[in-house]
Amino acid sequence: MAVARIVGSEYWVKKRSVDLYVFRKRLGDTAQHGRRVLFFIHGSSLSAIPSYDLHVPGHNDYSMMDYFAELGFDVWTMDHEGYGRSSRTDSNSDVACAVEDLKVVMPLLTKETGQSRATFFGQSGGALRAAAFAQACPDQVDRLVLDGFVWTGRGSPTLAKRRERLAEWRASPTRKVDRAFFQTIFNRDHPAFGDPTVAELWADYELALGDSFPTGTYLDMSANLPAVAPEKITCPVQIIRGEFDGIASDDDLIEFFRRLPNKDKQFCMMAGQAHVGPQAINRHRFLQVMRSFVTLPERRDALAPKG
Repeated sequence: MAVARIVGSEYWVKKRSVDLYVFRKRLGDTAQHGRRVLFFIHGSSLSAIPSYDLHVPGHNDYSMMDYFAELGFDVWTMDHEGYGRSSRTDSNSDVACAVEDLKVVMPLLTKETGQSRATFFGQSGGALRAAAFAQACPDQVDRLVLDGFVWTGRGSPTLAKRRERLAEWRASPTRKVDRAFFQTIFNRDHPAFGDPTVAELWADYELALGDSFPTGTYLDMSANLPAVAPEKITCPVQIIRGEFDGIASDDDLIEFFRRLPNKDKQFCMMAGQAHVGPQAINRHRFLQVMRSFVTLPERRDALAPKG
C-alpha cells in the first residue's frame, strides 16, 4: 500500500483591509473531512512557518506540522497581523488583535475541514494568544496546549528585564531586530538546548520579509498581565514548562493550573528545556509529551461530558 504524502495548502483571509496568511498541512489521501484539527499559534518574535514548518539540513524532525500531519491531524497555522506574509500595518498586534485574527480565520477552517472546533497550541506570546481565544470563543476550542506561557508575570526574570524597555514598547508599534537577536531566543535562559543553525534559519526567513516585529505582545506581557482568567478557560488544558524557562515562575503557572476548572488537565515540567522546546535539541521529548495529550482517548464512563 502506498504511503500518503503530506500536502500543503495556502490561503488568504481578509480582516477588513488586512490580508492574513494561512497555511495548512495534512496527509494527501482522499479523506478531506473528519480529521482532528490542530491549530498552531506563533509567538512574539517568529512568524508561523519558521515556528512550525522549519526544515533544517541534516534533520527531518523540526517541522511540527509534518509530525502531527503524519499522525493524521489536519494541521493549520497563520501569520498574525504584522508578521510574516500577512499585512504589515501600524497595529502593534497585541493579544486582542490576535483573537480577532483567529475569529476571521475560523470560518475558513470550518469550510475546508468540516470541523467547527480545533485543538490549539501556542508558544510564548502565542500561548497568550491561544489562551485568550479559548476564553473568548470556548465553543471553538477542543483542547489547549500552552508552551512558554505566563499568567501574572510575577517572578519572571525575562519580563523584569523586558520592562526596562517598557517606554520603548509603548512609543512604537514595532521593534527592530537583527540577525543576532534570533540567537538570543535560544541562549537567553541557557545556551545548552538550542542549535545555532536553527536560529540562523529563523533569521534568514524573517529578515527576508522585514527587520521588525510588532510590540503588542511584548507590551501585554510587560504591563498588561494577566491577559486571561483561568476560571474562564473551560476546555482541557496542558501546560508544558521547561525547567530553565525565564518567561514565568513555577509558582505563577502552578496557581494558574490550580484554578483551571476542567479536571482534564496536565502540568508537565520538563528537564533539559528552556523557552522554545519544539525547536530545541530535546524536541523529541517535547513532542512525545504533547502527542500524549492531543491524542488522549475519550472517556467511557457514565459521568463523561457529552458533546
